[in-house]
Amino acid sequence: MGSSRFNSVRYIVWGVALMNVLIHLAVHANLEYHRDELLYFALGNHPAFGYATVPPLIGWIAWVMQSFFGHGLFAVKLFPALLSGALILVTDRITISFGGKGYARVLTAVAILCLPVGLRAFHLFQPVPIDLFLWTLLCYMVIRYVETTKDRYLYLAGLVTGIALLNKYLILLLLLALSIGLLCSPHRIVFKRKALYLSAGITFLLILPNMLWQWDHDFPVLGHMAALQENQLVYVDRIGFVMEQLLLTFSVCFLVVAGWVFLAKQRQYRFLAITATLVFLVLLALQGKSYYTIGVYPFLVAAGSVAVARTVYNVLFRVMIPLVVVGLTLPALPIGVPVYKEDGLIAYFKRLETEYGLEIGRRFEDGTVHALPQDYADQLGWEELTAITSKAYHALPDKDKVVIYAENYGQAGAIAVIGKRYGLPEPISFHESFFYWKPDVLSKDVEYFIYINDELGTDVEAAFDKIEVAGRITNVNAREFGTTVYVCSEPIIPVRVLWEKALEMRTDPF
Repeated sequence: MGSSRFNSVRYIVWGVALMNVLIHLAVHANLEYHRDELLYFALGNHPAFGYATVPPLIGWIAWVMQSFFGHGLFAVKLFPALLSGALILVTDRITISFGGKGYARVLTAVAILCLPVGLRAFHLFQPVPIDLFLWTLLCYMVIRYVETTKDRYLYLAGLVTGIALLNKYLILLLLLALSIGLLCSPHRIVFKRKALYLSAGITFLLILPNMLWQWDHDFPVLGHMAALQENQLVYVDRIGFVMEQLLLTFSVCFLVVAGWVFLAKQRQYRFLAITATLVFLVLLALQGKSYYTIGVYPFLVAAGSVAVARTVYNVLFRVMIPLVVVGLTLPALPIGVPVYKEDGLIAYFKRLETEYGLEIGRRFEDGTVHALPQDYADQLGWEELTAITSKAYHALPDKDKVVIYAENYGQAGAIAVIGKRYGLPEPISFHESFFYWKPDVLSKDVEYFIYINDELGTDVEAAFDKIEVAGRITNVNAREFGTTVYVCSEPIIPVRVLWEKALEMRTDPF
């Protein structure tokens, strides 16, 4: 009887995990590629041990996905969608470790499905959803070690940590917080275990090639962090950071709070409450982005589900809790996932403003308010841009004498990824990791220079006798609205000379 019930719960959990995957796949084509997805998927065209602003894992995954599924939108969206289901399964195992049984496991699965930040994260091919999954997996390995004291979980933790460091260096914050949490607990004896240091050795071996790449390229990660601090983190409002934690968890925030309280009361798992607290406080002090905290939410949700299961026995209340979670999530679903196409999303956000006075997410980084949130505006216009470029490119008589230049990584990514479908050559650009793929010299005799930017640069304008506008992005809802494709020909000075001058002026990818 018990085994049958256990299997029934397992099937429900697996069903919810599959539902999470299918939800993300069902909406994958409602908008276009995100500008960041275009960059990260373009990394797959150039597998390496490092890139300008991210470690190499995302590029390797892109290469694998391209190898099996090509460069289409489905190939881009498939991997994060699969991770969304995997996160539910790992969090289910954490719930079991905390002593959760049938109801707690089902509540955890539903809560992770409805976790707002998870809905958004797993819609996009970025390091963020990978980080969310790997933080959760690492915590699970630590929990299993605490429960069993078996060395194999330390080795697995070292393996997961190494993989996570190949995705985002932010995992170092979790390692620091976990270490302090463990030192403040009876589990501090782990620091006397030889297996812990062998585990660290596994991590070191995994990240060594990336560290050597960083050394060889003068540690671009430091330049990226400095640029991030100067251009973005300095503007993070600490009160806003705290308030945004509520938005990130919204319908399940009560489980997060209950989970922290539950862990703080458990001698065996108190180190996790300390870990979550330290992650939050460090990011608050350093003005980190609000979503940097998301890796601690799955285990807090799992703990909260166990706490609810142990305090709520009324059948009606037990049924109502997951229904309320779903009920709160559904009206807000389009904020995190594009469940509608462009026109439907515009109508949804307009209705939020006119009927409820809400301007959620529609204020861009420059402070202007638009019809769509910036993340959605960043998923429009790329197909149009690539089609214009393709028409211009294929109209030119001698393809061997054509170069396509894009000013930013979104434009370059569109040509590198979507352009595969149109038979376009790789673009050149100075931005992001495209900086490392630029040719030192233009060996071929260039007669035609396709220039993609929001305006015509003065250096380009002075270098060609004939410049024509092939077209521009006309979708007013696209963040790249107005970006123009210029066809430059009849060079006044050799394009090689123009390129060499540009090289002298550009020294980094940021």
